[in-house]
Amino acid sequence: MRYPAPLPAPLAVQPFTLAESDQLAVSRRRLRTSNIIRIGHGIRALAEVESELPQVAGAFSRITTSSAASHQTAGAIWDFPCYLCQEEQQVFHISRPEGSAAMRRPGVTGHECRLYENEIITVDGLNITTRERTWLDLAARLTIDDLVVIADHLVRIPRPRFEDRIDPYCTQSDLLRLLERHRGKRGIRKAREALDLCRVGADSPPETRLRLALIYAGLPEPQVNVPIMDADGNEYHEPDLSFPEYKVCVEYDGSTHSDEDQVERDISREESARRIDWMEIRISKRHMRNEAKPAVSKVRTALVGRGWRPDPHQGG
Repeated sequence: MRYPAPLPAPLAVQPFTLAESDQLAVSRRRLRTSNIIRIGHGIRALAEVESELPQVAGAFSRITTSSAASHQTAGAIWDFPCYLCQEEQQVFHISRPEGSAAMRRPGVTGHECRLYENEIITVDGLNITTRERTWLDLAARLTIDDLVVIADHLVRIPRPRFEDRIDPYCTQSDLLRLLERHRGKRGIRKAREALDLCRVGADSPPETRLRLALIYAGLPEPQVNVPIMDADGNEYHEPDLSFPEYKVCVEYDGSTHSDEDQVERDISREESARRIDWMEIRISKRHMRNEAKPAVSKVRTALVGRGWRPDPHQGG
């Protein structure tokens, strides 16, 4: 029994284009053997190769020059915290520069748009729009709140003890420059509103959504992950949200807060806050239902108890 000849190393580990196999002198007859599968028009892979999203998108992005994974596909690869990017990717979104014909082939949504050189990068053979540009491309499809969640995710300062990076993915200034460069682009108004609401410090999407709910309800805007202080200026822990004028802080308890050690830390933190006359409000997933009205009610009650009064001209 004859076995097919092994493929050259670059083709044996990930999906590849027919042009790439031609360059390595692999015959089309070899590509018709049983252990080669068709991923898409002009794209093949060894049957045993696990074709994950970045690898398949990479092959699509290399079919022609100046193509890049973009929109929902790029958002999924960058692991953006939004529903469009977290649902299963049935269609690949590929962008080409303005003046080029949009890619048209089964399984691909092609985009033709103004793309600057520094808005596309190559990662492990994948041409992909940068995180900032991907955020802007998604503006036409997402709500303002979704865009704020992603923007907060992009500009947050990493915590070195938990992550393998020390710099944010980008800054608010980076996003502003991008908006100025693409005036008139579809979704630009929503992106501008989202950038105005973006803040550095949120560690999770629920924290961002909670902050927005409080602002929309007319409550004072809270500080984000800023240490609370006692009367002598000594710093304590950094709550998710805080209102220093009223000595009220808010913690969002996600799934990790059910861990036994974390429960002990949470109790210690609350006791510490109480000793310096701060009131801690704890919010969980159930408080975020019904447009976060239960969460807003808890925080409003605490603020009123500490002396805050809503502006009669603004509601709240």
